[in-house]
Amino acid sequence: QLQFVESGGGLVQPGGSLRLSCVASGFTLDLFAVGWFRQAPGKEHEGVSCINDKDGNTNYADSVKGRFTISRDNAKNTAYLQMNSLKPEDTDIYYCAVVLEPCSGDTQLYDYWGQGTQVTVSS
Repeated sequence: QLQFVESGGGLVQPGGSLRLSCVASGFTLDLFAVGWFRQAPGKEHEGVSCINDKDGNTNYADSVKGRFTISRDNAKNTAYLQMNSLKPEDTDIYYCAVVLEPCSGDTQLYDYWGQGTQVTVSS
């Protein structure tokens, strides 16, 4: 089955940090841009960040700029999202997915979604 497996979520206090990972299963990350998304119950996926393959170019949602950092390790078939200075409004299920690069703002173009990992920011 072609999908991502996300991990690293959990409960953290405001101001804390988490590092999310997503491992590609059944395919390689080469030539794919990898996006991180989050989704609250009953809402659409919200794009958080994306990273290209060839040039490593990244982009971030305004709400996470300066706090989150996306990275990838193609040798490990894995992408990461380092989340610092977490806020309660960052509470969501986080997913990753791919699109043939470059990164796209159209969520419908992404594929190989995983099951997600829950991030809860609360005191």
